[in-house]
Amino acid sequence: MWKVIIHCSADGWRNYATAFREIADKYPAGTLLSSRKLKGDERRIMEYEFEDANDAEALMQECMTLEGFVAAFEST
Repeated sequence: MWKVIIHCSADGWRNYATAFREIADKYPAGTLLSSRKLKGDERRIMEYEFEDANDAEALMQECMTLEGFVAAFEST
């Protein structure tokens, strides 16, 4: 299994939430494990789980095209 961890700033979310959702919808094989909005600076952290490493890597790369988004994936 592979986990994609996505961090985004409050500004990034305000500007690109719709675009992010469109990207995430392209990967229905991914399971959303958690989505948190942090108090204070309102950053968001989202975690998805995939069976296929290629899907995990593709989601990670697409998310990083959005300003204010950073993503990484790891084996679980």
